[in-house]
Amino acid sequence: MKILILGNMGYVGPSLVNQLRETYPDAVLIGYDIGYFAHCLSNASYLPETKLEKQIFGDIRNFPAELLEGVDAVVNLAGISNDPMGNKYEEVTLDINFRATVSLGKLAKDRGVKNFVFASSCSMYGLADDSPRKESDKLNPLTAYARSKVFAEEGLEPLAGDGFTVTCLRFATACGWSSRFRLDLVLNDFVAGALVNKRISILSDGTPWRPMINTKDMARALDWGVSREASNGGKFLAVNAGSNDWNNKIYKLAEATASVIPGVDISVNPNAPPDKRSYRANFDLFKKLAPNHQPKEDLLSTVNDIKANLVEIGFNDPNYRSSQYIRLKVLDRLQSKGILSSDLQWINTKGL
Repeated sequence: MKILILGNMGYVGPSLVNQLRETYPDAVLIGYDIGYFAHCLSNASYLPETKLEKQIFGDIRNFPAELLEGVDAVVNLAGISNDPMGNKYEEVTLDINFRATVSLGKLAKDRGVKNFVFASSCSMYGLADDSPRKESDKLNPLTAYARSKVFAEEGLEPLAGDGFTVTCLRFATACGWSSRFRLDLVLNDFVAGALVNKRISILSDGTPWRPMINTKDMARALDWGVSREASNGGKFLAVNAGSNDWNNKIYKLAEATASVIPGVDISVNPNAPPDKRSYRANFDLFKKLAPNHQPKEDLLSTVNDIKANLVEIGFNDPNYRSSQYIRLKVLDRLQSKGILSSDLQWINTKGL
């Protein structure tokens, strides 16, 4: 088996590579990544890419079709990965997350790839009423990031057909430790704030709902998509990926963190404007279709794992929201050094 992973050098990629290597020990695994965050390693005992047969550096916007020769499955993790980056780079977000993804899907189908797996997002539900959102419910994307995921799904759906199975996994909000850790994610941020500042500052009133999923469980879901048969869910499938048990209000995430890290004050902003990104998601369909790839991690074990790794690396930066753990800050620094353009293209990196 030959599997191509795009965006493998980001937050989720290391967990996915581990998962696929375990599931397919004899498979040929190839990584393709532009390398924005390749240097952002965190408590890694080895370079995650050593588990690949090959690592290729490149931009999905200029993807070379010949790399798809003999590939059985494509997993696309490549993308502008959150709302702050999407807001600053709206057109780039659409180019990468939407247009380049659909173009890649067309190339993959033409080259005989059997399975195409796309990392989509539950954020496309936006502001929803109190009932958990099902896949058939109305979409309400509120940000450039969320819209890019909706457009990508719409562009991929007509490509699916005999011999080309498309799986769009609408992931809950990511969390958990990674060899390329991020702190621009709500639960990860709470743990860091609790450790170094003994304080969790919630920017809203704490009432918005947010489903969560650990990176390891994301990898399990992606693994399922790699081998999913069209008879199990259809030639095209957009499915919420996560667990009903992981639907929590933001304040509950803070309380769980404080239960693991004692002596922490939790503050909310009662005067904040309502956070429109509030929704629960229904994961019944995912549980039905992928019973052997269900989430195994829980909230408290995830908090404990993040804490343990941060303690192990001696994490003590009270200004971590300006550090390389924040993806937008990494892009800003690369631009300030004159090696990354305003449309996130490498300029001249020879000799660096």
